[in-house]
Parts: sequence; C-alpha cells; structure tokens
Amino acid sequence: MELIVEKATISDAEEMHRLINYFADKDEMLPRSLSEIYENIRDYFVVRQGGEVTGCAALHVMWSDLAEVKSVAVAEDAQRQGTGSRLVDACLKEARGLGLTTVFCLTYKPTFFQKFGFAELDKMELPRKVWTECYRCPKFPDCDEVALIIKLEESAAKE
Repeated sequence: MELIVEKATISDAEEMHRLINYFADKDEMLPRSLSEIYENIRDYFVVRQGGEVTGCAALHVMWSDLAEVKSVAVAEDAQRQGTGSRLVDACLKEARGLGLTTVFCLTYKPTFFQKFGFAELDKMELPRKVWTECYRCPKFPDCDEVALIIKLEESAAKE
C-alpha cells in the first residue's frame, strides 16, 4: 500500500490527538491538547491507511528563518514502513518551500532525526523564541528532550 502524506483536516484532529497522546502517556513524546491541535491544524501532515490516521507530524513556523518539526507520531502497527520518514520529509520540503533556513526538533529519538541531517546541539543555543511553548510543558524546567537542528541550505545538496 502506497503511503500518501497529506495536509491534515479538521476531521483528523481527534485521531491525531489520540495518537500523539498514546505515545505521550508512554513518556515517548510530549502531550498535545485537542485545542492545541485544532489551533495548529494547518501545521500538520498526516498519513492515512484504510481511512484512519496512522501517522502525523507538524511543521511549526517560529520566526522568519526558524521552524520546528514536532508531534511526529506513527501508530505502532504502522511503524517501520517509512511513515515517519515521509512525514518528516514533507515537513522539511514545506520548510524549504517557505524559504526557511533552519529547522529544529526536541525529541527522545535523536537517531531518527539524524538520518535526515539533523545534528545535536545544546538546547541553550536555541533562540529564546523557542522557549515560549516550554512554559506550558509538564516537564518544564527539567526538559529531558534532545535538541537537534538542521540548516536547510546545507541539507539541500543531500536530496
């Protein structure tokens, strides 16, 4: 079955919420409220199989040159099929199309993102704008996620 990445729609929000928070409950990613997903629905991409959302990811623009890839979640029975990779590729493609030069992520799975050219950096090197969402995080100020960053002009040659 071909994996097709599409922009999320309002009707995907509840399934995305369940998927993201399934992994958040296992302490594998940060939780997202349903209202936050609705408010940011235009940031999200999804993969559907059999009419169900089996994966999602978001590209959230932070500033003129900076965006975050976040909420990458793939249903356990749909993992290891390239779903997560296609979702991250879609986010990076959109970032390039918007003219962004830098994309970062905060993750518990750094090796997954390193396959795309993301490199680890100290969270304190991220711009202050990044921390606006952190205040709402249940783990603030003791963040245990790994920060990674990719410079898109450098990564474009790899495609």
